[in-house]
Amino acid sequence: MEIRSIADINQYVSASINPLSTPETTYELYSVPSFDSQYPEIIKGSDIGSTKATVEEGDVLICKINPRINRVWVVKHHTRYPLLASSEWIVVRNSEIDSNYLKWYFSSPSFRKLIVSQVTGIGGSLTRAQPKQVAKYPVPIPDFSTQKDIASILDKLDYLISLRKQQLVKLDELVKARFMEMFGDITNNPKQWEKEPLENHVDILTGFPFDSTGFVSNGIKICGGLIIMPDKINWEDCKWWPNAVGYENYLLADTDIVMALDRPWISDGFKIALVSKGDLPSLLIQRTARIRAKDMNQLFIYSLLQDEAFSAHCNVTGSLVPHISHKDIKSYPVVVPPIVLQDEFAEFARNVRSQKLTIQQSLDKLEVLKKSLMQEYFG
Repeated sequence: MEIRSIADINQYVSASINPLSTPETTYELYSVPSFDSQYPEIIKGSDIGSTKATVEEGDVLICKINPRINRVWVVKHHTRYPLLASSEWIVVRNSEIDSNYLKWYFSSPSFRKLIVSQVTGIGGSLTRAQPKQVAKYPVPIPDFSTQKDIASILDKLDYLISLRKQQLVKLDELVKARFMEMFGDITNNPKQWEKEPLENHVDILTGFPFDSTGFVSNGIKICGGLIIMPDKINWEDCKWWPNAVGYENYLLADTDIVMALDRPWISDGFKIALVSKGDLPSLLIQRTARIRAKDMNQLFIYSLLQDEAFSAHCNVTGSLVPHISHKDIKSYPVVVPPIVLQDEFAEFARNVRSQKLTIQQSLDKLEVLKKSLMQEYFG
């Protein structure tokens, strides 16, 4: 296999235009913000505020800004409009190398390790890859047929992973729709259910208060949300801690709800998860809360806490470590419909959850296979 530098293979000759000089012309703009949608901005020259690079179909774009985020994009025409790219992309063009193969190589762990090793700036979005350094990085180049085969396999695998993720989203939407059908908008409470503080119907326990170095983590387990806990515990290491007395009370049970108290947000809401127990014991850790139903259905409560009204109720305080208080969780007013309706909804949610677990297992296997193949192909 031939190894060449990016500079050696790159046929791109930098060219740019100022779209303001053609204000009525519509462009396909490959901007960094549009990457997540995998669709360029369709925008008039009058609305583009700075000079942009001209690109062609098949060009491969490597994002310079905050290269810890893996953003590599292959240019293609979605419309008849001219193609432009933001200056935050490094453009690689080669008519003799498969563009999708290059995309996968530039997305591989081995290349990402290189690109984050030499950056300018400090912290997060202020860091940038250095084009002159990136130009020196090696590119493994197998024969063209092998390039196509590698790209085809990874494309198909990526499609299956995307499909599984979409299935999980659809199942979540299905549960939300069923909840709305049975109970209505809980903020407006159209069915006039009684409302009471959450603490009247659940036990809320905050994290086990001793140094987490007593734990041996075996990875992160995901089920319906993000679970932030070790799932393997070295019991002999932690039993001797003076304040480890009563640790049994902090063991998590199946369907327990776990919530982060520190930095309690992700892109779509608080970090709240429904525990799915495996063979290993799981323990509540510092700065988390466990919510366990007393006289209400646990799966019903879990759905209540997914509502935006819960996020709005909890106040995030603290500048150094933003957090919420367990008092806010306890005081959250919840609707209390008849338990028979809660159980009916929970049975539906349980069946959907079973489907989600099956899909998640499939997704995990696909992710492992993808990682293995990336290692095999690119080292």
